[in-house]
Amino acid sequence: MPQLYDTTIRLLSQEPLAGVVPTGEVLRIAEVLDKAGFGCLEVSGGGVFDAAVRRGVESPWERIRAIDARTTTPLGIALRGRFLVGSKPVSPDIVRRFVSCAAENGIHVFRLHDPLNDVSNLREAGEAIVGAGRELHVGLVYSPGRTDEADALVEQAGRLGDLGATRVLLNDPTGALLPHVTQDLVVRLGEASGLPVGLYVQAAGGTALANALVATRVGADVIATAVYPLALALHRISGESLAEALHGLGRDTGVDVARLWEASDVVDEHIGDEPLAPLAPRIAVRAAEFDLPAGLVAALDVHLRAHAAADRLLDTLNEVVRIREESGWPPLAAPIGQILGSQALLNVLSARRYGTVLDEFRQLVTGAYGVPPAPIEPSVRRAVELLAGDVRSIDEDPPSAEDVREAADGLASSEEDLVLLAMFGDEAETLLQTIRKRHSREASLLVGDVDAQRAERIRELVKIVQESGVGEIEIEDEGMRVSVRRADEPSAVPLTIAGEPIAADYEAVAGPAVTLGTVRVESPMVGVFYRASQPGAPPYVELGDVVSAGQTLCVLEAMKLFNELKAETDGRIRAIHVDNAQAVEFGTLLFELDPIGAPPAV
Repeated sequence: MPQLYDTTIRLLSQEPLAGVVPTGEVLRIAEVLDKAGFGCLEVSGGGVFDAAVRRGVESPWERIRAIDARTTTPLGIALRGRFLVGSKPVSPDIVRRFVSCAAENGIHVFRLHDPLNDVSNLREAGEAIVGAGRELHVGLVYSPGRTDEADALVEQAGRLGDLGATRVLLNDPTGALLPHVTQDLVVRLGEASGLPVGLYVQAAGGTALANALVATRVGADVIATAVYPLALALHRISGESLAEALHGLGRDTGVDVARLWEASDVVDEHIGDEPLAPLAPRIAVRAAEFDLPAGLVAALDVHLRAHAAADRLLDTLNEVVRIREESGWPPLAAPIGQILGSQALLNVLSARRYGTVLDEFRQLVTGAYGVPPAPIEPSVRRAVELLAGDVRSIDEDPPSAEDVREAADGLASSEEDLVLLAMFGDEAETLLQTIRKRHSREASLLVGDVDAQRAERIRELVKIVQESGVGEIEIEDEGMRVSVRRADEPSAVPLTIAGEPIAADYEAVAGPAVTLGTVRVESPMVGVFYRASQPGAPPYVELGDVVSAGQTLCVLEAMKLFNELKAETDGRIRAIHVDNAQAVEFGTLLFELDPIGAPPAV
């Protein structure tokens, strides 16, 4: 019977949805899907690492560890051969270190493909995965355009046995597969490789589901799916629909569809009313017409609009197809599709073909990324050589782990940090510095962007208002406006701090409002309230507990950051006003404390 693999967590963690669903909710979804009966939860990949590094708030390794701690279903990751999760090939020792880190953090299934369908590029990663005792699933990318596309894939499938692969996957990022082609390829790939066959496809118009049904009928044993809202928005296969359809055909998957609807409800709370621009109907139509990934078409459309050239979209798409033919018909999986699209954009906007050549396109043409399926057009190769000179003399080997470690100058404190720096360079450096600052004593009162000096000024203002009887003080300093005012109620005189950001990169932080009796602890941010460090762990505090200043009361998750909220004073927990995993706003009352030594408030 076929198994379903779920890709929901990976899709929620990469563009266009990265950051839309809070980390706490992503973990909640993972826990629901863990009980649904999937063969694997694919939780990470190139898009996930890229989004995490660019956003600069959370290491992608942290999310994998958090999901692994909450699930028992095998976890999976999608890798791009020697590119791994980046946009450039890395050295063999970085490949080995990355695989080792992924395995240690809980990844069991590695979905590996080469963007050029050059199986020889998978050797280092394949050996590392097999050596780590993990499952190696090798994907072959289907991108039509050549008459012998299917034959080329079958030829590559015959070479997979030497890699130690346990499954061959038919991967279609463009939505170009048709059911009769799928049927033919599933059978031929299985025969050529001697391996079970799985299917990873996306497509509008219902062809993805049709392909899945045909594939299982001729022997495919794994189908990748996503929960319904994501399948609908991102043109994937709905796990709910496929599981019910296969059950009706007597090919039960063992997946509990009720669990999928439960996960769908959580996803729908966050994206149900939000249009996903990369897959607007106009974009999906052009992507299907030209057999291109919808995300690539959307990105080209955005860039053209930014240059006041929205009317050139069709010209640009035709240029992508033409460049692909001239550069040896490479598949359109990332990052190759993006490279071809960027070069096409330059050609169209400059009204001169190859007047400027991207470094990445030059590397593609000169073989730095591997061997494309067909020969490079001689005129294109010549144009690249004339613009770049002796390309072989300026193409250097990727830096080794020791090169990266030396350049990092102490920033790489672990193997995980090292591989991030090797693949993402300066962007990874920014992320690691942010993480290091977050864990240092130099971080802010409660959130990461208020320095210790400003925090001390806020405390001084509170003290002035407490001791002087002044009704309100407001200061404005270097992009921050802070107002401290005394309430009018005579029975209880709370002091509140109101912050108003002036600069876009600074968010004022409000600490707990101090009273003469009960201490009100309010949320300093918009986020999700968690009473414990992780599901199943005991709460930080319970009603009646005595806490000391500096003791953690709860965790607030915002923008993938988990921020510990600590008590400002000694006290006894009088009331807890928020439920676990509840979303809170700035100023939401979380706790009330009776100060130790003061009479309890009545």
